[in-house]
Amino acid sequence: MRHGVLTRDMRYAFAAALLLTLLPVRSFGEFRAGAAKIDITPKDSQWLMGYAARQSTGVHDPIFHRVAALDDGAVQVYLIASDLCVFSPTVYDEVAADLRKETGIEPRQVWWGVTHTHSAPEVGPPGLYDVLLKGRSEHAWSREYLALVKSRLIDGVKEARAHLAPARIAIGTGMARANINRRARDLDGTISLGLNPDGPVDRQIGMIRLERSDGSPIAVIANYAMHGTALGGQFVQISGDGPGVVARYVEEKLGAPMLFINGAAGNLAPIYTVQPDPRSAHLGEFRVLLGDKILEANGALGPAGAGVKLWLGEKWIDSPRKPDLGWSSELAAYAGKTAGGLHLVRVPVRFLRINDSVAWAGPVELFCEIAMRVRNESPFRHTFYFGYTNGWLGYLPTARAFEEGGYEPRTSPFTAQVERDFGDAVVTYLHGIPRP
Repeated sequence: MRHGVLTRDMRYAFAAALLLTLLPVRSFGEFRAGAAKIDITPKDSQWLMGYAARQSTGVHDPIFHRVAALDDGAVQVYLIASDLCVFSPTVYDEVAADLRKETGIEPRQVWWGVTHTHSAPEVGPPGLYDVLLKGRSEHAWSREYLALVKSRLIDGVKEARAHLAPARIAIGTGMARANINRRARDLDGTISLGLNPDGPVDRQIGMIRLERSDGSPIAVIANYAMHGTALGGQFVQISGDGPGVVARYVEEKLGAPMLFINGAAGNLAPIYTVQPDPRSAHLGEFRVLLGDKILEANGALGPAGAGVKLWLGEKWIDSPRKPDLGWSSELAAYAGKTAGGLHLVRVPVRFLRINDSVAWAGPVELFCEIAMRVRNESPFRHTFYFGYTNGWLGYLPTARAFEEGGYEPRTSPFTAQVERDFGDAVVTYLHGIPRP
C-alpha cells in the first residue's frame, strides 16, 4: 500500500464501520413501549355472557383487544385489556401456549384481562362458570368466535411488539365516583344485588402513561374497579358497556389506545346499573363520570421518566374449596387436595414491579376491601390490582360477606377462609419482591 492510499478491503471496512455508526443502536436497559388496538366485533349473532343465556341481535358499539408492551431491555411484558366478560383459565392457557410457539413469548409475560362488560360474546368453554351458574351454559359454544378472539389477540401482541420504541413512563393515581357498592341490605339483614351507598367502595384510578421520547402518547392504562353492567340482561346488542364508552372517549381525546384494566369489582357496580337500554343506563355520561377523571389524572401525572426497571413474579395461592362443590375436569391444574383429603382451589397470582410501583393480578372477582387492605400494607409507592386476569375462577369475597350471604358468596368456589389465605399471601409476597 502506498502511503495515504486505501486498499479495497480497507475501504469496505471503513464503509461498514460508517454504516454501523449511522444505524440506531439500542443501549442495554433502554426502556421501550408499544401498543395495538384490534377489533374483535363478531359479524354474526353470538351467545352473550354475564346474565341469563341470551343471543345478540346486533352491535351497539364495537369491541376490541387493546395491548400495551413494556420492555426494559431485560424483562418484557404484555398487558391486554379485552372488551369481554370472562373466560375460563383454559382459554388463557391455550392462547399463552400458542403465543409461546409462534413468538417465543413466555406465558408469565402475558397478562390477559377483560373489562368485564356483560354485553360481550362468550369466549370458549364455560369452565367453572358452568359449575357455579348452572343453566347459563347449556348451549353449544362458538368455536369460530373463540378462534377469532385467539388469532386477533396474537396479532395484537405481535403488532405491539413490532411497535416497541424508546419510551418514558409516568405512574400515579386519580379518583372517580362512577362506582358504588352493590350489596344492598334490607331491614332484616338480607343482602341482594342493588345499590348500597354506605358499603365499602374503592374509587381510586390507577394510572400508567406510556409516551414516546418526544412526549407523544403510546398508550394510557387506567385501572378502575367497576362492573360492566350499566346495561342489563334485557339489552341484547353487543357493547363494551361503561368501560368501552370510557376507553373510546379517552382515545378520542389523546389519540392513543386506552386500556381499561378492571380492578377489585366483585362487589362494585356502576352508579347506573342493569338498565334496559343505553339511554336508561346513562351510558354516555360515563365519559364525564370516569372518562374526564382519567383525563384529569393523566394531566396531573407530571413528567414521565425513561429510567425503568421491570420485574415479574408469580405465586399460586391455595384455599379450601366449598364442600360438595363440583369441578370441571378441564380445570385440573387449578384444583388441589391436602394430605387429609381437603379439596383446594389453586389461584395463580401475577406480580409486575415497575420501578417503585407494583401491579398484581388474579383470575377472580375480588371484593374491594381485600384489594384496599393489600394496597395499604404494600411497601410500594403505588399498588394496583388487575382483576379478571388470565381467566375466571369465580367471586372471592370477604369472610363477612360469606356470613351475610347474597349472590357473590353463592357464586364462589371458596370458603370464608379465603380472605385471610389470599390477603396474607399477597401481602407477604409483596414484601419479598426485590427493590430496583
